[in-house]
Amino acid sequence: MNPGFGSPFSSIEDAHEFLTLLAQTIFETKLDLEADVQRESSLSRRAEALRLTLYTLNKLEFHMHRSRRVLNDLRTLRRLLFEERTPSALTSRPQASGKARADTLVTAADLRPSSGVRSPVASA
Repeated sequence: MNPGFGSPFSSIEDAHEFLTLLAQTIFETKLDLEADVQRESSLSRRAEALRLTLYTLNKLEFHMHRSRRVLNDLRTLRRLLFEERTPSALTSRPQASGKARADTLVTAADLRPSSGVRSPVASA
């Protein structure tokens, strides 16, 4: 695909922003439509059409959310490929202090049935 040939988006971020706006518009339209369904008599042909439209909007909303997640994944992969983010920054977690870590560690001995001798962690 030639990026210069009528490309509506110059980046993944632009596409993600567009999908976010589209999802917001779909959500607002869905709220209006739900109000219309409540006002309409349940047996009319118009009510059936409104319910079908609401069903279709729900499907579209679902696909918009999934597409946004896919774009997020693509952004993350691009950042990794172009080293905008390092893998260690993605997987690192804040470390607890030594005392907090010692209090939360459970050893295999702590899980065994008691043999009359208590472990130091269990007595604390």
